[in-house]
Amino acid sequence: MPTLLDRRTLLRGMLRGSAVAVALPALEAFTDRGSRAFATTGAGPDRFGVWFWGNGVKPDNWVPTGTGTGYTMTSQMAPLAPLQDYVSVVSGCEIKTATHPHHSGMTGILTGEHYHQLGTTRDTIVSTFARQSVDQDAADFFEGQAPFRSLEVGITRFRGTDEGSTFQHLSHSGVNLPNPSEYSPTALYQRLFGAALPPDLDTARMSVLDAVRDQTTRLSGRLGSADKLRLEQHLDAIRTLELRLASGPVTCTPGKDPGSVPDLPQGEDVAGQNEVMSDLLVLALACDLTRAFSVQFSTCGSGVVMWQVGATDGLHYTCHTEPTPQPVVEAATTFTMEQLAVFLGKLEATPEGSGNLLERCSILCTTELSDGLTHSNSEFPILIAGKGNGRLAGGVHYRSPNNENTSKAVLTALRGAGVVAPSWGVDAGYVTDHISDLEA
Repeated sequence: MPTLLDRRTLLRGMLRGSAVAVALPALEAFTDRGSRAFATTGAGPDRFGVWFWGNGVKPDNWVPTGTGTGYTMTSQMAPLAPLQDYVSVVSGCEIKTATHPHHSGMTGILTGEHYHQLGTTRDTIVSTFARQSVDQDAADFFEGQAPFRSLEVGITRFRGTDEGSTFQHLSHSGVNLPNPSEYSPTALYQRLFGAALPPDLDTARMSVLDAVRDQTTRLSGRLGSADKLRLEQHLDAIRTLELRLASGPVTCTPGKDPGSVPDLPQGEDVAGQNEVMSDLLVLALACDLTRAFSVQFSTCGSGVVMWQVGATDGLHYTCHTEPTPQPVVEAATTFTMEQLAVFLGKLEATPEGSGNLLERCSILCTTELSDGLTHSNSEFPILIAGKGNGRLAGGVHYRSPNNENTSKAVLTALRGAGVVAPSWGVDAGYVTDHISDLEA
């Protein structure tokens, strides 16, 4: 008969003289079968995340038709349509903490506070965050509940300007204290799952899974049929990642960014990088290695070249120079939503307990501007993805009637993750109320 296991159970072994540990996914054996509560915590894990992209959207074709449930997504959001039940849209809100191109939107949405100016450069400023970012607020709340306080993941490379950490980093722990995103799939994998495999190791013969094979066999004998299938799927996912990492470049050469996803002849393999980093982050969440995370798809004011939609210049420059109605900028936004849909889709496809990972998450998806051409901070683009363990309704379009503070949406996303926060933000960004229309 299957037995009750502790949620912190790990498979441990040795690989070429180095200790390795393989974390496990959420299994029914971790729960009291009557209540489905996790054996050590009394509830399924809550997760809070931020998924960020730079340079805004095309506002004239962003806001959905209709409000409440059953809203109709526009063409820019169309890639998210299969996941609409998990995606709520907040429109009509604005940043209240100042109006300086990029800087105020970035710090306003992620800290609820005015930027901290460090100096000037050319015709603009150099800034950083005046307080920690919202992902770290969540990390404070979840402190000690998972091995990693937070994980920071990057997709497209930094191609910005010398305007301070505001333009380069998403996650911050305080003034000029960024938590840099990890852009190398190999480095992230090694951080999560142990030391790198030696370059001369035949991964067809040996992997971290070989090191824990005996324990895997014993554990499988203690599981029910559903858990056995879940464990096999989980170990297959680890093996797939090992093979992918082993098949590509795993070392850095001078002058090139590190990582296992090489550039294509046309430019950055954005879709390939997003695919493998999404796989790694989803696996980390499934293993309950962290409760707080951030994905920086592109930086504030990003100059990434979206060759996938026909762009030949960096996105920031294109936002300023492409004649209206800016079809390339709009296509770039749609492509970005395609990449967000890949990540959210992987969460939805990953079972956990009686549901899936996306049901357990509350993810703030946003940018630093409404419109890259005008640098507006009104009509601010905000999505909240996930069901927050039943706290969030999902599939709702909330339209602010009077240009409400964007901080209300952020506080709602925190509450969706179970974070106890009676207020959020500072001064003009301070709020004590949330958007109840988005809650279940």
